[in-house]
Amino acid sequence: MAFTTADVVKLRKVTGAGMMDCKNALTDADGDFDRAVQIIREKGKLVASKRSDREASEGVALARVSEDKSLGAILVLNCETDFVAKNDSFVAFAEKILDLAIANKVNTLDEVKELNLDGRSVGEQVVEQTGVIGEKLDLSYFKKVESPTVASYIHPGNKLATVVGFNQDKVDVQVAKDVAMQIAAMNPVSVDKDSVPANVIEKELEIAKEKYRQEGKPEAMLDKIAQGALAKFFKESTLLNQIYVKDGKISIKEFLAQNDKNLTVTGFDRYSLSE
Repeated sequence: MAFTTADVVKLRKVTGAGMMDCKNALTDADGDFDRAVQIIREKGKLVASKRSDREASEGVALARVSEDKSLGAILVLNCETDFVAKNDSFVAFAEKILDLAIANKVNTLDEVKELNLDGRSVGEQVVEQTGVIGEKLDLSYFKKVESPTVASYIHPGNKLATVVGFNQDKVDVQVAKDVAMQIAAMNPVSVDKDSVPANVIEKELEIAKEKYRQEGKPEAMLDKIAQGALAKFFKESTLLNQIYVKDGKISIKEFLAQNDKNLTVTGFDRYSLSE
């Protein structure tokens, strides 16, 4: 079967593969378009298999919110090199997956991978794109936040993303964005001291005790001194108690109260590819 340049262009549009790869696939398939599509997909599986032991530590961390701003999510798509991570097509592919996940209100990464994207699962599409791009791809992270209002922030470069939920709807856009940026900049461990995991508190107490033990403080005083260090940790590492970075004089809790005395944060998520 013969094929035309239009067939090559169509195959490229369907698969995302390069022009030469599409031409070669059509040649190998004797012009059979469906068979050519299958050849390119099989090539993706082969490339993925060969690169399975490679490290995919680059990529993009993206955040989005739903149209009604009640749901937000972070998604991470990894690749091997920063060159690919900056490619517009790669970023657009990750954005397409994230938009699909938000639209379907999925809860887990496994559910994201099972979503139907252009007739095939997201997981299959990631494998196929491995063949198109020539690098190992890995859809490694997905987390959503649901609240009356959710805001998101992506730091320039697509390496750091945050989402944050608030207890009220129609929160001022700038206020919400400022809190999302605070989370990006200051990396809090939790919303407030009551939501700090017990194991984190235990670890901080042990670190403080050992520090002051090495400084020669009496053993009988270590527990009390460590509690003081823990109070400082809560102030520096819990979102509502942190100093608002854009002001420097008030806490995030006080900043929110300036907008509405009942406004608070219900939850957040943060992901950084560089930490």
